[in-house]
Amino acid sequence: MDTGELAWAVTATALVLLMTPGLAFFYGGLVKAKSVVSMMMMSFGSMALIGVLWVLYGYNMSGVESTWAFAGNPFSDFGLFGIADSNEDLIGVAFGATFAIITTALISGAIADRAKFGAWMLFAGVWATLVYFPVAAWVWGDGWIMGLGDAMGLPEVIDYAGGTAVHINAGAAALALAIVLGRRVVFEKGAHKPHNVPLVMLGAALLWFGWFGFNVGAEAFEGMEYAGLITINTLGATAAAIAGWLLIEKIKDGKPTAVGAASGAVSGLVAITPACANVTPTFALILGVIAGVVAALAVDLKYKLGYDDSLDVVGIHLVAGMVGTLYLGFFAIDTGLFTGGDFGQLITQTIAAFGVLVYSFVVALVLALIIQKTIGFRVTSEDEVAGIDTIVHGEEGYVLEEQNA
Repeated sequence: MDTGELAWAVTATALVLLMTPGLAFFYGGLVKAKSVVSMMMMSFGSMALIGVLWVLYGYNMSGVESTWAFAGNPFSDFGLFGIADSNEDLIGVAFGATFAIITTALISGAIADRAKFGAWMLFAGVWATLVYFPVAAWVWGDGWIMGLGDAMGLPEVIDYAGGTAVHINAGAAALALAIVLGRRVVFEKGAHKPHNVPLVMLGAALLWFGWFGFNVGAEAFEGMEYAGLITINTLGATAAAIAGWLLIEKIKDGKPTAVGAASGAVSGLVAITPACANVTPTFALILGVIAGVVAALAVDLKYKLGYDDSLDVVGIHLVAGMVGTLYLGFFAIDTGLFTGGDFGQLITQTIAAFGVLVYSFVVALVLALIIQKTIGFRVTSEDEVAGIDTIVHGEEGYVLEEQNA
């Protein structure tokens, strides 16, 4: 790694870390004013806890020596004493940590307005240990997903920056938590309006900004061969997804909204994440439109199916993550069904996507049930209605001067 690649790796790491505060703004603006502190603290709690766990043993678990191993030995280099003098290795550790942090933080949007902070932190630490760290090994650390193509005599699974490991993983866990914690006191379409739309837009902007580190960052370790393609695809797919989402809003509700634009941007970013280095710019635009349209329709499924995914983690991250991952089976450069390949790419993409989905959902469901039945995961209905910021954190997001007087 030359000095330019080293500098870009540090910059990309900082960009991806910035995405979690960006997510806090995005989620914080979407909830009611009395829950904004609680919502943002779940993201910052993830930064604190998962950052520590990754340094202690998470990085060790994210690579395996045998393709079919569950995860790496967490105690193989506990605390990273063995690579303490390697610039390149340590930056790689830090870059991986930012992915673990935001993946865990993404889940919290499904349980907005009604989760205890301590219970969330317990869940986050155990879920990261049992799910994210091993799945990272499966996808990027020589695990079974990485070796699936060779084992089956098919094209290798493509997940450049985290369609399976990040978005499907987090979305499946979010669905499990939404089921266990149940519906909010009031659960109907239009009942919960974002308390601060500019905050939502700011969060989406920071996410898009940081996502260039998310998608292009790994190129610092890969020789920068596809940096240009990844950059334009990250831009184009996101822009196209905004257009797709707003079109659906206009058709369904008569008005395109700012929250819809922000949500469309995130859905496009999610969809292009696995595909950013493996589709041409035109197919990236098409993917963006599809993701925006499908996610805009998917967010209403919770009202039909009865699960209260507060901030649409399932509709955006799980669904758009599936769209982007499976899309490669059809349009991946050279190996997609319609771009020179056969059904092989689609088969490996499908196995990887559903394998992560099922594993993450089951483990998250069991963990959430255990926490709910022991220390309790959800606040009381009275505290939910009153607003959990003062109950859980002793703070208010907005204190007017007149109130102080």
